[in-house]
Amino acid sequence: MTTAPIRVLLADDEPMIRAGLRAVLATDPGIEIVAETGDGREAVELVRRHRPDVAVLDIRMPGTDGIAAAAEIRRSGLATGVLMLTTFGEDDYILRALSGGANGFLIKSGEPEELLAGVHAVAGGAAYLSPKVAARVVAHLAATGAGGPADRRVGAREQVAALTTRERDVLTLIAAGLSNGQIARRLGVVEGTVKAHVSSILARLGVANRAAAAVLAHEAGLTLGATCAGGPRD
Repeated sequence: MTTAPIRVLLADDEPMIRAGLRAVLATDPGIEIVAETGDGREAVELVRRHRPDVAVLDIRMPGTDGIAAAAEIRRSGLATGVLMLTTFGEDDYILRALSGGANGFLIKSGEPEELLAGVHAVAGGAAYLSPKVAARVVAHLAATGAGGPADRRVGAREQVAALTTRERDVLTLIAAGLSNGQIARRLGVVEGTVKAHVSSILARLGVANRAAAAVLAHEAGLTLGATCAGGPRD
């Protein structure tokens, strides 16, 4: 059975950047670019028209930026996942985009493989944070949060420790960029069970989406190969 390609919209106001993104995505036969634009407002209209699986949005564009476009896509109830493109020095924008419902973040200067991995992850319903973005967001939160870096880490670890052991397992895999189906296969459970765990995790951590949960997991040091002691069992 032939799998339908992942349909992608590109939005970046710099034509050369957009051409580079297009060239990278064209190397993957499982990805189809259905529309391009340099404007956030038009990006929203194109998403409504083409219903792509993933919208790759520059975080800063003149007029309507990627953050506002992502929020509008979320409010419209469309199933399109949003993958944000950022550059160094845009940490405040990343935090705003997280609260606006973005599903993933990439640095423009990152490796081409990260763009492909990010598109596939977001299309599969996962959150995707490139390692550089995750490290920067955690560092930024530590530098600007009340109480300093140590207090933020302790606070994040306390939040995570309140989860059950299984929920921490699921959160670790969310932070690694796995979709619900991938998590289910990794843990040997049905996908519906994972969905229930994800809903509980988001509610108990007080975060809006998987990407925000992934940031908190990184801040708590809860990544593959690491553990967070304490907390109740299932």
